[in-house]
Amino acid sequence: MTTQPDPRPFFTRSLDQIGQQVAAVRPDELSNRTPCTEYDVRALLGHVVSVLRRLALAGAGADFSEVPGVIVGIDDDGWSDAFARARDEVERVWADDEVLDRTVDLRWAALPGRTALDAYTHEFTIHSWDLARATGLIADLDPDLAARALEVLPAFAPPEQRSDKGTFGPVVPVPDDADVYTRLAAYTGRHP
Repeated sequence: MTTQPDPRPFFTRSLDQIGQQVAAVRPDELSNRTPCTEYDVRALLGHVVSVLRRLALAGAGADFSEVPGVIVGIDDDGWSDAFARARDEVERVWADDEVLDRTVDLRWAALPGRTALDAYTHEFTIHSWDLARATGLIADLDPDLAARALEVLPAFAPPEQRSDKGTFGPVVPVPDDADVYTRLAAYTGRHP
């Protein structure tokens, strides 16, 4: 039994936040560029749904190698439903307390379930900002989620171990008084 906190409440908050962003995307915004430079809005939505599907399979101890990094073939107005179905599945799998203490194979690392879920909480927090920025819906982001991500990310992605070719690029300088999401975006190599 671990004494680490249950990551599911913050994970749920991150899914609530990105779910609101997904539901607000209009079909005419799907080709908008995002700060996550390899994705437009459609591809970022496909990536978010993919991550949920992969995380559900990983939590269940199943191989997710057949799930592409970006889901395609979703109707322009079907993204909210696709997200909701994937979210339901991931929450069903991760509702089992035993998953939190089991080692989960994510292909990029084998981590305790708690650590894995915490890492994905931060990924969804960052992608919420990406979607908000790409669609102009930036006002209602949860600052506590960004602050938690900024506290934890140095252990997952130290600045000295990054390059332009990695998941996170080099840290981008921002003013000291920048809001927490601007600082988070800059820490992950995005140009806010």
